[in-house]
Amino acid sequence: MRLFYQKFVIIKRKLKIGAILKKLVSFITSSIPDKNFTTDLILSLKESGSDAIELGIPFSDPVADGPVIEKADQIALANGFKVDDIFDISKKVAGEIDTYLMGYFNSFYKRGFEKVTNQSKEIGLKGFIIPDLPFEEAREYNSLVDDSFALVNFIAPTHPKERIDLISKDAKGFIYLVAYAGITGSGQSEDLSKIISNVKERTKTPLYIGFGVNEKTAKEKAKGVDGVIVGSAFVNILIDESLTNSQKIDKISNLSRVIKDKINS
Repeated sequence: MRLFYQKFVIIKRKLKIGAILKKLVSFITSSIPDKNFTTDLILSLKESGSDAIELGIPFSDPVADGPVIEKADQIALANGFKVDDIFDISKKVAGEIDTYLMGYFNSFYKRGFEKVTNQSKEIGLKGFIIPDLPFEEAREYNSLVDDSFALVNFIAPTHPKERIDLISKDAKGFIYLVAYAGITGSGQSEDLSKIISNVKERTKTPLYIGFGVNEKTAKEKAKGVDGVIVGSAFVNILIDESLTNSQKIDKISNLSRVIKDKINS
């Protein structure tokens, strides 16, 4: 059955030769249950439709994340997660799939932001996604950013056009469009058509939408943007204690295929 589904997806994609496919960025929390599993999962996601990985650094107070990712962070920290695990994983996957580190600013600041950036560049990481680093403060680190390494900018529904223009102007990597004001995974919905239009008029940097994206909402949320970011839908499987590790990889990978197909159907 799984092989049949894979062939079906391949056939559908062949029909889109010449079209620009929308991208899927997959968020997973690092080191659940350990860094070797995370490496295997990322490589499986690469083969299952994911175009990039947002590798989550577990943190004790993830203010932008909902209960699913917060629980995952607690599990990883209880299991003895160390930030060095992130770099061990990244060394094995960054050459295979575009990989961004997602974490809260304290995780970077404690190790020295410039040191972490240089280490990440050497490994081949594509950039950082730091939800609690305001745009104005992030500009302090612009000297460390170039066309191959990004500090991903966020745009929210509450931003006025003037701020959207400012954030979009020099954005690198991609722009993270927050689907609603709130935390990840809460499933809210807002009309973003005007914001999407404003960003598209201002920049050619890809615009990806996150927060509340899953197999049921992905097709609708992908309208007008260049891709989607999926987190809680994957992590919910990751923390399901009723599944074996191999079942988790299979289930998350299958979900990646489904979502990639839906945003391009």
